[in-house]
Amino acid sequence: MFITFEGLDFSGKSTQAKLLGDYLSSLKIKNILLREPGGTTISEKVREIILDREHIEMTPLTEFMLFSASRSQLVSQIIKPHLKKGHVVICDRYYDSSTAYQSYGGSLELKAVKEVNEIATGGLKPDITFLIDISPIKAFERANLRGNAKDRMENKNLKFYNKVYKGFRDIANKNKKRFVVINGSLTIGQIHTIITETVNKKLKS
Repeated sequence: MFITFEGLDFSGKSTQAKLLGDYLSSLKIKNILLREPGGTTISEKVREIILDREHIEMTPLTEFMLFSASRSQLVSQIIKPHLKKGHVVICDRYYDSSTAYQSYGGSLELKAVKEVNEIATGGLKPDITFLIDISPIKAFERANLRGNAKDRMENKNLKFYNKVYKGFRDIANKNKKRFVVINGSLTIGQIHTIITETVNKKLKS
């Protein structure tokens, strides 16, 4: 089973991805937790380039191509082999993030983004995608509370994040069979319960 987590920065998706991995491990279910960009030696180097705050001149197209290259390596080197072994693969972000951030947010042509997503992943689609839904304003509030330095992607403005938020909502609405949209204002425990109940049903089926 291939499970992905999506949402704005500071939505809590990374926390929930880790909690799910820990939960599956407690049930003796083999799983691997990954993040995008990253997960392989090559992908981690690409991550450093993408998130470096000094690279302010990076265009949305360059950004998208770097994400796609990192994703391609992760899919071929890690995700597909683990799925073949029967592992549950959990990924913190996948191609829906590229669609939301670089197409809706960065104004890249949607059809072209979808085509590259398809090529980079070899057509591999998640079985379940959890969208942890919080508003851009709430995300900014959480970012300010955290207080630590933001990376290049986190440092974009509210106008950009409003577009990304709309993108995630549109993507989820067009893929209702795959997406589970969860209110990000719920407690960590409440969100985790919704996730584990959904995954358990999928595992039983």
